[in-house]
Amino acid sequence: MPSAITTTSIFGGKDIARPRGGELTDSGSLEKYSYNDLTPVIGREFENIQIRDLLTAGDQVFKDLAYTISSRGVVFLRNQDVTPTEMKDFMLRLTFAAGSPESSGLHVHPLTEEGSKLGDQISVISSEKQKNGGGLTHMLSDVSRFASNAWHSDITFEPVPSDYAMLKIHTLPPTGGDTLWASGYEIYDRLSPPIRELLKGLTATHDAKFFLDEAKNLGNPLRECERGSPLNKGAELTAVHPVIRTNPATGWNSVYVNKGFTKRINGVTKDESDVLLNYLFNLVTQNHDAQVRFRWKKNDLAIWDNRSTWHCATYDYSDPRAGDRVCSLGEAPYLDLEQGKSRKEDLGL
Repeated sequence: MPSAITTTSIFGGKDIARPRGGELTDSGSLEKYSYNDLTPVIGREFENIQIRDLLTAGDQVFKDLAYTISSRGVVFLRNQDVTPTEMKDFMLRLTFAAGSPESSGLHVHPLTEEGSKLGDQISVISSEKQKNGGGLTHMLSDVSRFASNAWHSDITFEPVPSDYAMLKIHTLPPTGGDTLWASGYEIYDRLSPPIRELLKGLTATHDAKFFLDEAKNLGNPLRECERGSPLNKGAELTAVHPVIRTNPATGWNSVYVNKGFTKRINGVTKDESDVLLNYLFNLVTQNHDAQVRFRWKKNDLAIWDNRSTWHCATYDYSDPRAGDRVCSLGEAPYLDLEQGKSRKEDLGL
């Protein structure tokens, strides 16, 4: 792996949470597996891979897998026989192979119940829990009827947010409950050069204080302990990140604001912030050619890079839907003003 980033052209980030290495490359160790790219921009589905089998693979396989997930945005694996403990082990190897800071581990969600039988690092994604007052869909249900308002990247309210996330769905309705992902690289590439330069100098505030109300609704105390990084603790649930960030695994820039958590672009007026955020949100929600939609089957699994994608569940069902999610923590978000690249330009597209 290349040496750690030392350039002085870094905008944002934290010294305690810098990536250990530079860009990844693909050695071809995954070429023996059949796969299908689901769109030109985002999404890859592998055939006949089991997470449990990959746990015995060497470090290079994990580096190649990290690069594949980061470059394609999201990877799908069908019919996985894997336990929550194995999911946690897998995610620790993946984030380490990708060069995560020594200070970063697996995330503990602020709403995770203490003493959960699956462990602190497993978030249970449950439609039944949402009915009782949890999840973005509950927060939005009284103020919007637009499903697109639920687009988000995971835990961007933390000073050190997620690099990778893994979700296995084990309980499904007969139909419905799809999930969509969108590419942050593609949205960055659709910005004109003057707007790119404007946004490169700006930060945004991400806020999840609605979790305080959810904790009360669910009857659980908020987890104020260290949540996978020494920088992630307390009840503030607010962080400031660059509007444009560089993914260290690929060196590509992406837009890093989302409808779920981003409240304000800093350093401009509220009116200007509203206009800029609405434009960026619209680029995500109104460009179906920057998205991939996945129809789950029982025990299917997805792994995605939260630094460069958004996702949105489809709440079009009434029967139970549930799964287990693990989020690893990466670096504190930063923009490399000199080395950060456009995906399309780097690939010659």
